[in-house]
Amino acid sequence: MDYMNGPGRHHLFVPGPVNIPEQVIRAMNRNNEDYRSPAIPALTKTLLEDVKKIFKTTSGTPFMFPTTGTGAWESALTNTLSPGDRIVSFLIGQFSLLWIDQQKRLNFNVDVVESDWGQGANLQVLASKLSEDQNQSIKAICIVHNETATGVTNDISAVRTLLDHYKHPALLLVDGVSSICALDFRMDEWGVDVALTGSQKALSLPTGLGIVCASPKALEATKTSKSLKVFFDWNDYLKFYKLGTYWPYTPSIQLLYGLRAALDLIFEEGLDNVIARHARLGKATRLAVEAWGLKNCTQKEEWISNTVTAVMVPPNIDSTEIVKRAWKRYNLSLGLGLNKVAGKVFRIGHLGHLNELQLLGCLAGVEMILKDVGYPVVLGSGVAAASTYLQHQIPLIPSRI
Repeated sequence: MDYMNGPGRHHLFVPGPVNIPEQVIRAMNRNNEDYRSPAIPALTKTLLEDVKKIFKTTSGTPFMFPTTGTGAWESALTNTLSPGDRIVSFLIGQFSLLWIDQQKRLNFNVDVVESDWGQGANLQVLASKLSEDQNQSIKAICIVHNETATGVTNDISAVRTLLDHYKHPALLLVDGVSSICALDFRMDEWGVDVALTGSQKALSLPTGLGIVCASPKALEATKTSKSLKVFFDWNDYLKFYKLGTYWPYTPSIQLLYGLRAALDLIFEEGLDNVIARHARLGKATRLAVEAWGLKNCTQKEEWISNTVTAVMVPPNIDSTEIVKRAWKRYNLSLGLGLNKVAGKVFRIGHLGHLNELQLLGCLAGVEMILKDVGYPVVLGSGVAAASTYLQHQIPLIPSRI
């Protein structure tokens, strides 16, 4: 029995955790197994080969930790850097803020480049810092690809272009928690040294797997890293990779079977088609927001996100009330405004196992909620704008042609 049950299906539109496909739920509905038996190493081997595809890498080495994105952050930092190392890190919203907090608590020398919330990373400042760093004291650039608090996507290829232009050897560490498997991400092409994601986002799994992928350069950096690590030590994993047993400790068996099913669904649809679907969902949501007469928190078109839209509300409306009303009356979960934008925005997550008709249901719910809280929305306006666009964009389902 649900703790607080409601009729019908719950409409989950936060930017993670997301809806879980029935195929994944069924795959995870199994008993425990002996992870030292031949079955789990065989399964793990295929998973390690296939998760490289979602990062778009052939040279990277993946690690699957029983953890969250926060643990994946720590793994990326502590395996490649040493206490006191200088990091340039971009603060553009709540989750980049939390990663910076972790970097400081791990005793790195963090050079913070801050932008207004709603803006992307200030790459002009990065260019200045790289040009001035003649002694190459900067050891890493840390950047969140997609900041879910504000709906901002950063241009990772532009960061690599700057590093190459200044011939700077700093590692490029990228948080792809709410982007990988939903937005275009090219680890090898963009020269990303460590990329990471979490299972509860576009992979559409329960929380509990932090997946990290390391370039050969990042693996080489482990040889000089002096940060303390035990649970997240890549070298422990690499020893077991060589043995062919893969796990230095007990993995989550059910999540591994779920990941197998999730990857199969992504590859069946086609990763590029998945990315295109998210682009449609993002565009449709933004058209609805515009039709409502509201503004996107993201300040420039170049930074828009196709996995989450942060909607700004008028000063006389508390966005927290919108989120509360959505859950209490309409069985709809929307994302709260966080920290600096608390009470000022609500967030519509549109990532993972989600289609266009589901999104239209969410948009209809948001319109009723806006009416409830006193905003003069024209009912049907956002749904009409989104559906008019989608009706011309939705392709036939390949398996049904």
